[in-house]
Amino acid sequence: MQDLWNFALELYARAGVEQACLELQETGSDVCLLLTGAWLQQRGVRCLDERLRALQEVAGPWQREVIAPLRQTRRDWRAAAEQDAERAALREQIKKLELQAERVLLGRLQALAEGWPSEAGEGDWLVPLAGGDSAALQVLRGAVNPP
Repeated sequence: MQDLWNFALELYARAGVEQACLELQETGSDVCLLLTGAWLQQRGVRCLDERLRALQEVAGPWQREVIAPLRQTRRDWRAAAEQDAERAALREQIKKLELQAERVLLGRLQALAEGWPSEAGEGDWLVPLAGGDSAALQVLRGAVNPP
């Protein structure tokens, strides 16, 4: 079984996925949860309300308290970093911290979900995690389940 972090890296590197994830993030989706949902879907794990809630309970506080402040600082510094090499270097360190925080979260989500069984049955993790269907979601879905 491929671990969630390596699955996420591979999926994110596929054509169009990074842009789709960024679009979904701008509309309020948690990209770490989307990547986890794609991983679970590919493993054949049924999407159940209690599983969705459990994932959200792990991800929500970490996103709010750790990832979001790092992301906001990185974004806030974008313009100033173009004029200030020292700030640009610090911004790169923040970017690395943000990625490390996402890796920690994916590890926590994997620990929660890796024991969930694969089972037959329909279950779309992506639509509930994305808050509805969209063109960006279709790009992500196509990358998870290539034709």
